[in-house]
Amino acid sequence: MRPLRIGPSQVAYRRAWLLLALFALVLIGIGIGLRDPWPADEPRFALNALEMLRTGQFWFPHRGGELYPDKPPVFMWASALTIWLTGSVRLGFLIPTALSGFGTLLLVVDLCRRLHGRRIAILAGIALMAALQFMLQAKTAQIDMMLTFFTTLGSYGLLRHALLGPSKRWWLIGWAAMGVGIITKGVGILPLTLLPAWLWFAWRGRVSRVRVIDLLQGFGVLALCIAAWGVPMILMATFGDDPSLAAYRDNILFKQTGQRYTDSWAHLEPWWYYVVNVLPWAWMPLILAFPWAVPAWWHRLKRGDADVLIPLSAVILIVLFFSLSPGKRGVYMLPTLPLLVLAFAPLVPGLMKRKRLHWLGFGLLALLGGILLLAGVLGLIGVPALEKIAQRHAVYPWGWWITIGVIAMVLLIWRRPRHGLEALGIWLVVFWVSWSTWGYALQDHARSPRDMMTEVASITGDQAWLAMPDFDEEFLLQSRQPSVQFGDRTPVSKQFPRAFAWLQADDSRWMFALGRQAEDYACIDRSQVQDLGVQNGDDWWLIPAAAVADCQGDPNAGPLFIAPTTLPDPSGKAPHL
Repeated sequence: MRPLRIGPSQVAYRRAWLLLALFALVLIGIGIGLRDPWPADEPRFALNALEMLRTGQFWFPHRGGELYPDKPPVFMWASALTIWLTGSVRLGFLIPTALSGFGTLLLVVDLCRRLHGRRIAILAGIALMAALQFMLQAKTAQIDMMLTFFTTLGSYGLLRHALLGPSKRWWLIGWAAMGVGIITKGVGILPLTLLPAWLWFAWRGRVSRVRVIDLLQGFGVLALCIAAWGVPMILMATFGDDPSLAAYRDNILFKQTGQRYTDSWAHLEPWWYYVVNVLPWAWMPLILAFPWAVPAWWHRLKRGDADVLIPLSAVILIVLFFSLSPGKRGVYMLPTLPLLVLAFAPLVPGLMKRKRLHWLGFGLLALLGGILLLAGVLGLIGVPALEKIAQRHAVYPWGWWITIGVIAMVLLIWRRPRHGLEALGIWLVVFWVSWSTWGYALQDHARSPRDMMTEVASITGDQAWLAMPDFDEEFLLQSRQPSVQFGDRTPVSKQFPRAFAWLQADDSRWMFALGRQAEDYACIDRSQVQDLGVQNGDDWWLIPAAAVADCQGDPNAGPLFIAPTTLPDPSGKAPHL
């Protein structure tokens, strides 16, 4: 029998939880509709969703008319649904990750309430929202926040069975969540990192036992969830008459899973990358409490506290799992945060009384606020290095930085070191609200090529066909006219000759290309080129067909794809950008 948890009354808890939930919805949701998808990943998934809506091809994601085999389709389905419901990419593309972040918060708070009581549950929710990577990803339209929701649901189901069960229903729900997580992004099996410590505690009689029949049933449910998409996909790819679908099948099943983990071809980093380069900021400010948390965890290990040690062991194993792969991205650490908060939760009340921890919070706020204030002032007075960066990216954030820097200083004076964590928490709220409003307004024109592609359409005419060799997704997404591309994996050296041949077939066609790539071809008549300026740090040229009349074209150098997201919809019901 679990010990009685003393905490706030049920009425007080419901009031506190309602306030926390409303606060989280506002903080996570503010800014939706205020910006376009930004590189690197957001425009890609928005393209996937739009092409699903406009072509009706939901089983095999496409991007720019070309099959996109890098990720399974669940996140694209969710994006397509919210874009269809809102009728707008701008309104819809951020909703799946916002809801996933909110759902993750609900799961963490509810499990902490059941394990540790009402007061700790509220504190755990606040701790999760304070984590920098959690809030950043809840406001970013990448797959990883949805993956984190499913891995957290999987962990929730398994932990309900282990610590509060036995509960066969939650055990199977956990496995179902892992299955859906796998067809969201291949590493949906991360909750299985709970099993080693669980089995050890089960052997000692501290938690519900795991029977062989339970494992078989769990794997069966997981397999069924994967099969719901995987089996039709494999059948259509295997027995269809399109060889590109068979290539998609092999890529998504093998290259993007085992090979991507064991022999990654991108984002190559040393084994210590996460511990040194990612976790110090991703787990901030939770990481400030490690000097006190580590001895407390050791004490709980000696007394066999499964509530804390099972999720903590999963955090360690997930970090180790991703550290062993040569390919690494900081966002891979996001699924560790809910588990880390579960491990921290019963320690939080005691940690909040630590004077030195408040001093560390005070110091962190002084550092962050001081850097922003100093950088804002130096940028305002025109320090050359900062001015050069601002001109290059067409973003002048000096007023924003000075404002939130001054707010940090005011909070430091008001709350003083003995309330450093409170001051830091208030400032983080200010930062995320300003990031999602003022920050979006400052950055959107520079990170989204909406204005540039509108200018292109005004020059060429919105019915003129546009070639995009070595395309970036954000330009194809924002294109206002029929567009073609030449294969994402086709070498650039083959894309341009194919583009030349395509342009020479019709004088009314145009090409939109990176200036540093196009200038390698001396055959292009520079007098006819229109320099569109800088977008996302690169110069872009608009080139009419007549300007490449002397270029040697090669119609067989690579595939050509028509991007259906740019084609007009006769029904008038297509989502607008």
